[in-house]
Amino acid sequence: MTRAAVMGSGSWGTAFGMVMADAGTEVVLWGIDEEAVAAINRDHENPRYHPGVELPALMSATTDAAEALRGADIVVLAIPSQVLRENLAHWVSMIEPHALLVSLMKGIELGTTKRMSEVIEEVAAISRDRIVVVSGPNLAREIAQRQPAATLIACADEGNAAIVQRACLSPYFRPYTGTDVVGAELGGSVKNVIALANGMAAGLGFGENAQATLITRGLAEMMRLGIAMGADPATAAGLAGVGDLVATCTSPLSRNRTFGENLGKGMTVDEVIAISKQTCEGVKSCQSIYDLACQHGVEMPITEQVVQVVHHGLSPREVLGALMSRPWKSERA
Repeated sequence: MTRAAVMGSGSWGTAFGMVMADAGTEVVLWGIDEEAVAAINRDHENPRYHPGVELPALMSATTDAAEALRGADIVVLAIPSQVLRENLAHWVSMIEPHALLVSLMKGIELGTTKRMSEVIEEVAAISRDRIVVVSGPNLAREIAQRQPAATLIACADEGNAAIVQRACLSPYFRPYTGTDVVGAELGGSVKNVIALANGMAAGLGFGENAQATLITRGLAEMMRLGIAMGADPATAAGLAGVGDLVATCTSPLSRNRTFGENLGKGMTVDEVIAISKQTCEGVKSCQSIYDLACQHGVEMPITEQVVQVVHHGLSPREVLGALMSRPWKSERA
């Protein structure tokens, strides 16, 4: 039987662990919250993130990283992107030499502008063939409720992607494989920033036309950056691109859309952070994504304006006005 360690007991880590256990994989979930870990082992429930949802029998939890990683064929990294480097440095000596490392994280590292797979490759000193990225329209709450969903599993070695595919293929979760790691990671990161903008529009009371415009032009930003960085444009048109973008921009379950909506209603960034229970990756990574765009000479006006709100105090109304007053151009320019 395949054994997986899921490093992170938050909403998505728990839900993905459920998927793997329902697929027949033995799963050990690692977390730092002793009460939550005890509840998972005692009651088969994560009361903080998925109250009322029964966890599979093949799933257990621990606060001991070494215990979670011991014998794991697949190591799933499900922690906030900005703390990956320091945590992985602590765990790397405990990871089995044959294990595949799977990233559920959707962010770009501050300062280095590295994608999560690049951070993993650097810190773990392993071949990129052993690094797998999962990205798609995967709202954790729906998946925990075992509602149908699909995702992209990307790896430079498609055979290793297929190993992870088999480990999480369940009646309600359909994973597809691919080799475009860059496209998968950029899609998962950029869509969070566009969801912030879309939430701001909704919070300001703007309707479907404005939101559809932001989603569509956000997709153009995602595709331009991906092409500049060597991604396959088709990835932006798939699950890790437009699929994830639509789900994250439109669902009330999306933490990034909700964060943006609160900003649109007049709250400050600090006020929204104070009431948010989970990490909002778009807030954490928008500057890094914009820095990447500048490095590659790519125009990303929506991303640029989100940075203005998050880091420079501009109001959502000022930002959306700036976007509407940009010079006229061809749609494909």
